[in-house]
Amino acid sequence: MRIAILALQGAFAEHRQMLARMGVDSFLVRNVEDWAQPKDGLIIPGGESTTMMRLVQDLDLCSPIREAIKKGLPVFGTCAGLIMLDHNHLGTMNITVKRNAYGRQLGSFVANEEMKGVGKVDMVFIRAPYIEKVGEGCEALAIIDGHIVAAKQGNQLVTAFHPELGEDTRIHEYFVDICRVQFKIHNS
Repeated sequence: MRIAILALQGAFAEHRQMLARMGVDSFLVRNVEDWAQPKDGLIIPGGESTTMMRLVQDLDLCSPIREAIKKGLPVFGTCAGLIMLDHNHLGTMNITVKRNAYGRQLGSFVANEEMKGVGKVDMVFIRAPYIEKVGEGCEALAIIDGHIVAAKQGNQLVTAFHPELGEDTRIHEYFVDICRVQFKIHNS
């Protein structure tokens, strides 16, 4: 199992540390040459979605990433990564997102709530978005105060919060399980 982590900006190092704690191999993607390496999944970290989207386009990564996801590559987007998968950006996930929904940095908070398929987890929100609406084929996995903060569509998993900033590996394990299932399907 080998997971690519988009490393243009944001919390990519924390995702890599989480995967390492789980014994999962990963590598950082900063250019097209990095992207060409074999991979079983992709993590798009939190950060600033406008900056990350501009960099993805400038580095000619936009089309290869979009096409790989559309062909079934599992992807996990956290916070800005969630925004990048919506219909206004990479356009791979059937979600409508409200950016910076929880306000500025000072509006950051932690909640301990239920996530379907995972259980009760700490959710760290930093200038987080939320999902206003999930479309066909997309399932809400966690809701806080009437707002969707985690969802899944096929091999795509998104969280408005930052599971990489805590000690709990269960959400990353959930994503790695999606990668394992896809790997078995692809190689059977």
